[in-house]
Amino acid sequence: MASAAEQMAANMSWSAFTKAGELRSRILFTVGLLMVYRLGTYIPVPGIDAGALQRFMDSAATGIGGILSMFTGGALKRMGIFALGIMPYISASIIIQLLTAMWAPLEQLKKEGEVGRKKINQYTRYGTVFLATLQAFGLAKSLEAGDLVTNAGLYFEAATVVTLVGGTMFLMWLGEQITARGIGNGISLIIFVGIVAEIPAALVRFLAQGREGSISPVVIVGILVMVAAVIAFVVFMERALRKIHIQYPRRQVGMKVYDGSNSHLPIKVNPAGVIPAIFASSLLLLPTTLATFSGQSTSPFMSTVLAYFGPGQPLYLLFFTAMIVFFTFFYTTNVAFKTDEVADNLKNQNGFVPGIRPGKKTAEYLDYVVMRLLVVGSAYLALVALLPEILRSQLNVPFYFGGTSVLIVVSVTMDTIQQIQSHLLAHQYEGLIEKSQLRGKKRRKRGGGRK
Repeated sequence: MASAAEQMAANMSWSAFTKAGELRSRILFTVGLLMVYRLGTYIPVPGIDAGALQRFMDSAATGIGGILSMFTGGALKRMGIFALGIMPYISASIIIQLLTAMWAPLEQLKKEGEVGRKKINQYTRYGTVFLATLQAFGLAKSLEAGDLVTNAGLYFEAATVVTLVGGTMFLMWLGEQITARGIGNGISLIIFVGIVAEIPAALVRFLAQGREGSISPVVIVGILVMVAAVIAFVVFMERALRKIHIQYPRRQVGMKVYDGSNSHLPIKVNPAGVIPAIFASSLLLLPTTLATFSGQSTSPFMSTVLAYFGPGQPLYLLFFTAMIVFFTFFYTTNVAFKTDEVADNLKNQNGFVPGIRPGKKTAEYLDYVVMRLLVVGSAYLALVALLPEILRSQLNVPFYFGGTSVLIVVSVTMDTIQQIQSHLLAHQYEGLIEKSQLRGKKRRKRGGGRK
């Protein structure tokens, strides 16, 4: 059954949206910055042989090259200034969060509130610069090895590193600005826009192979039905909740006694959202990126990595599954839903789970519930992420709109719509409060006139 807020949001009309000036400004600000991001994907890195790169990407478009291109919004295919995308920032965030959970000084810093959070964000930015520099240098060497540059040498390597690192840091700044002054999560929206921008081209290539006869119409229809079914399944699972009953005792305020109330604590089946899939993808795409652009000059080590960790390979699927499960549990217990903090908040508000003592026992009970929910949540994420990978490797389908892409697109869309509804509700409540104040003033004036 929908909540009162959801019912009110469902009944909102277009006129309510047009009256929300702040929300319009936030949306326009977000759209403007995302357009800047899309423009940057077309600005090339200096020193790239455009013809050789185009021929190479055309030959790799149906394989790992198409996957990499989609996750960077086409910037990697054109070797634009945003070719590294936002993945170095995500990788740095993974490392910092892991260190925060395992290293006491960072854990203590996290408990210091806003000051500690700013310090951790600063460390994350330093980590982003370091990782982006390593990745940019590796990519520059791979481009030289693949004979995709006009003038190989130290100047090209330095220019590539500076350009790509600057592009990644600019993207990180764009994401932070969108989160603070726009609508939705900026980092997720950048990944979302990059994927959506590449879908039309991938769909055209997919249907073109059907017209050429390389793929049967039955397979085309089956893939499209599968994508629709996966989207419906993702929406259902992202909205699935486990509600824990919460009881609040009778309390006395002054001379008044208020009866106890009942409520519930909603816990999502997948509290971590799409973060585990993004984390796992970022770890898997780096070695394949370097190995892909190295071409025939790939070292034996990188050739082995690409052979065993390429999409559809058993080790790739196994490692991808392990990373998704690990990050689902890790991110939920350390970031998304901390049972100790939830239990302390309930205790401070005099709330309790019926039959469970407040404090430590409540935290243990919440751990029990969350761990079992995460078994289902991690299995769901792994299934959605891996099923299209297996089908694509078995059927040799070039259309890359796999499980991770579906998860990102659907989750980010739902989260952004929810934030828009929250802003509309806030605007509507402000309007109701203003109307009630005006009515109160009119009534007081009428009462004064009668006297």
